[in-house]
Amino acid sequence: MLKTNIAYLLFFVLLIKPTMKSRADEYHKETISLYSKLKLSELGLSVQAFECAMEGWMNIKNQQMTKNNNIISIIDFTQSSKAKRLYIIDVHDSILLYQSLVAHGRNSGEEFAHTFSNDENSYESSLGFYITEKTYSGKHGISLRLRGIEENINSEAIERGIVMHGANYVSESFIKENGRLGRSQGCAAIPSENCNSLINCIKDGTCLFIYYPDTQYLNGSHYLNPNRK
Repeated sequence: MLKTNIAYLLFFVLLIKPTMKSRADEYHKETISLYSKLKLSELGLSVQAFECAMEGWMNIKNQQMTKNNNIISIIDFTQSSKAKRLYIIDVHDSILLYQSLVAHGRNSGEEFAHTFSNDENSYESSLGFYITEKTYSGKHGISLRLRGIEENINSEAIERGIVMHGANYVSESFIKENGRLGRSQGCAAIPSENCNSLINCIKDGTCLFIYYPDTQYLNGSHYLNPNRK
């Protein structure tokens, strides 16, 4: 009887493994297809950033952590702060809704961000996956709370006051005068002129991903490595 049960178990494992692989392969094909359709390479978004974002977003969605499963926002910190490195994508309808300038923290770097922290008063940006929350009116006008969901990576975002808000130092004129974008205290600051529409688009439970090819983060993220213990 035991041998029979083991035989059935082995048969089930052999049956399900190809199915799981084929689903993963199919999802990867769909990801690359969307990347190509939206011409994201031409717009500066690295394929690595996009693939990581989509993989983590799928795992987050499967855990029912988002209220709005149609939209994902990606910040690609491999790019210069002079580039429009924030991408807001409607995955359901395969539409790039926004591409925008976005600031990094003042202690993360000058023109390029290259160091990141989860610590209060570090004035650095934090990598990883966030869930957007409610808006509020602050000193920068409408602002969007960002809840970091990765322990020891961005989990102190709420306590640190890390939000998305508009700022006058996030502009083409500032770049022209200074050779780089202005920097925040760790917040994802965006141009004031499209702040309202952009924030209202992604508020209340969408996924935001901040990417940089940091090996420790990429290997340690629970959402990029869901089977890691």
